[in-house]
Amino acid sequence: MNPHWNSRLETHNKQVEDARDGADIDYARLIHSASFRRLQGKTQILNLGDSDFYRTRLTHSLEVSQIAMGLVRQLEKQPNLPPKIHDLLPEHTRIQAIGLSHDLGHPPFGHGGEVALNYCMRHHGGFEGNGQTLRILGKLESFSDKAGANLTLRTLLGILKYPASYQDLYNPDCAPKLKETETLRLIDRDASKPPKCYLTSEQEIVDQILAGVSASDKELFCAFQKGKGQHGKTFHKSFDCSIMDCADDIAYGVHDLEDAIALNLISRQDFQEIVTEKTCGFYLDILNEKYPMEFGNNLYDGFTDKLFSDQNTRKRQISRLVHHFITHTTLTEIDAFKEPLLRYRLHLIPESACFLEALKELVFKKVIQSPNVQQLEFKGQQMVVSVFEAIASDPKAFLPLDIQAKYHAEHDDPRVICDYVASMTDGFLLKTYERLFSPRMGSVFDHL
Repeated sequence: MNPHWNSRLETHNKQVEDARDGADIDYARLIHSASFRRLQGKTQILNLGDSDFYRTRLTHSLEVSQIAMGLVRQLEKQPNLPPKIHDLLPEHTRIQAIGLSHDLGHPPFGHGGEVALNYCMRHHGGFEGNGQTLRILGKLESFSDKAGANLTLRTLLGILKYPASYQDLYNPDCAPKLKETETLRLIDRDASKPPKCYLTSEQEIVDQILAGVSASDKELFCAFQKGKGQHGKTFHKSFDCSIMDCADDIAYGVHDLEDAIALNLISRQDFQEIVTEKTCGFYLDILNEKYPMEFGNNLYDGFTDKLFSDQNTRKRQISRLVHHFITHTTLTEIDAFKEPLLRYRLHLIPESACFLEALKELVFKKVIQSPNVQQLEFKGQQMVVSVFEAIASDPKAFLPLDIQAKYHAEHDDPRVICDYVASMTDGFLLKTYERLFSPRMGSVFDHL
C-alpha cells in the first residue's frame, strides 16, 4: 500500500501509548465530532416531526456504515479473490468511518436545503452537500489547527464521491434563479440544483489527497463530461468510495422503503406498479430455492404480501433484502489506472442492480415526489433562504459572536454564513426562523 494514504493533511504525532492505528483514530474523530452529532436532528426523507421512529440522517449513516462493513466482510470471505484485492480491502473501522461521514455536509431539510443554499451562494461558489462534507472534514472540524478532523488521506479519498470542482462542472445555462410568480418570491427549485462535486474552495485539499498518484491517474480520475442543458458529471470513484456508495444505495432502496411502508406512504399496488415480477425475478428465484414452502403458489404475490404485512414479518423481508444485496456484488477493474485504490470498483451484479434501482425509483416517485413530502421540503427550503438572507443582510447584528469572528477572519466571506446555516439541524433552523420572523415578541432568554 502506498504510504501516502496513511498520511494526513497536517502532521499528527500519535501518543506513544496509543494502541490505535490511523483508521481507528479516523473513526473515533468522526464519532466524537459535532457535525456527526447534528445528524440526529436532520431529515432523511420523512420530516422529523412525523415520529421518533423513522430514520434520520444519523440512523441512516449508521446503517450505511454497517452495510459497508458487511460488504467488506463478504469480500474477505471470497476464496477466489486475488491476494492483491485482499490486501487492498479497507480496515473495518475505516470503511465504517467513511460510511458514518458520507452525509455530514447535508444541510437542514435534506436536498431541499441543499438547493436553497446553492441559490443563496449563486454568486459565491455555490453549495453542494457532498462538497460540504469534504469542507467539514478538511477544514471546519476542531481536531487540528487548520485541517478540520485531519483524517488520513485514504479516508478522505473514500469520502470524495465526485472528484471534480463546482467551477468545472457548473453550467451557466443552469444558473440558480427565482421562479416567476405573481406575488411570491420563490426560487426555481429545478434550476437551482447544484452539480455533484466538491466545492472549488477546497481545491487545495483535493490536490493534497491526490498528491500520491501519478499525473495521468489524477487527470483520468478527475475527468468529467459536460452536456447541453445540464451540469457536468464525473465518471470515477475510488475503491473505498464505491463500497460506501453501494451501501448508501442499499440503505436508501431498502430501509427508506421500510419506513415508507410503515407510514403507509407506499401501498402494495404502488410497489407492484414499479417493482414488477420480472424486475425482481432473480431475487424471487433465490427465495424459492431457500424457502420453497413459505410463499405459496404465487411467489411474487407471496413476497409482496409479507412485505406489506405486520411489522415483524416485514422486518424479516427487509433483512433478507439487505442480505441479498450484500452477497451479490462484483468487482470491476479499470486498466487505465495504475493506483490500485482507483483501479478497482465494487458493484452489484446486473440482476440485483436492476432490482435495487426499481426499489429506489419506488421510494423516489411515491415518497420523495409525493405532495406531502414536497410541501414540507418547500417550506423548509423557504426558511433556509430567509434565514440565510436575513443573516447576510447584517452579519454583525445576527451572527453569533464566535461565528462573527470567523466571518471577519475570512474577510467577510459569505461562505462562513453558509457554513453556519448548513450546520443547523432542522429544529435549530426552525427556531432561528421563528426568532427572526415570528410576530411573537420573543426574549433574549429564549434558547435556540
